[in-house]
Amino acid sequence: MSTTPKLRMAGVKKAFGSKVVLDGVDLSVEAGHSLVILGGSGSGKSVTIKCVLGLITPDDGVIEIDGKNVLTMSRREREEVGDRIGMLFQNAALFDSLPVWENVCFKLLAQKRITRAKARDKAAEVLAQVGLAASVGDLYPGELSGGMQKRVGLARAIAADPDIIFFDEPTTGLDPIMGAVIDGLIVDCVKRLGATAVSITHDMASARRIGDQAAMIHKGRIVWTGQAATLGHSGNAMVDQFANGEREGPIQMELRK
Repeated sequence: MSTTPKLRMAGVKKAFGSKVVLDGVDLSVEAGHSLVILGGSGSGKSVTIKCVLGLITPDDGVIEIDGKNVLTMSRREREEVGDRIGMLFQNAALFDSLPVWENVCFKLLAQKRITRAKARDKAAEVLAQVGLAASVGDLYPGELSGGMQKRVGLARAIAADPDIIFFDEPTTGLDPIMGAVIDGLIVDCVKRLGATAVSITHDMASARRIGDQAAMIHKGRIVWTGQAATLGHSGNAMVDQFANGEREGPIQMELRK
């Protein structure tokens, strides 16, 4: 059985001018697992994901998907890897001018992997997987509630059957019940696809629901990895302070300097 991680980052660094954002990120995610990345504002969470997605080029380090360094790939090879990646953005990031069915199948249509005639049926199929009726496909994003927009964003993320899916703050802006619903859909969809998932979240309840593994980034470095179920009682003072939302602790003491 292969032991090659689905995603591996080693020594990844990124600075913007004199500001060092990533200072040697080391991270590994096995195929079929769900990793949650935690960290305060400005800790480097989003930049880490953007480096993997190719939206930002790191200054140094290695980023491997299935054992292949994406940073040394040709443009064509990188695009082929990108075709296998799904993304649920923080605010759904739907195209307001397009009906829901076109939003869901946007990637497939743009790459001519599906005809417009077949896209409606495909959208209805994927919308059903996130608990939405086919009729929702004819609505526009502005006609949807926040929870429905998030579901449509999830449908778009899984429409091309990706084997890696990234989730950026999937429960932001949702009430606790809808947040739990979205988390449940994420878990179901990831399992159905047999995909590997990487999520960013500040929501500890969400982190425990959607992740089996967790990692904490602080000052551009991964300072802890472990089981998501142990968040809040991990034995690492920094992680437990963050997970429990405590004012006193090592993170605050560093900020006081």
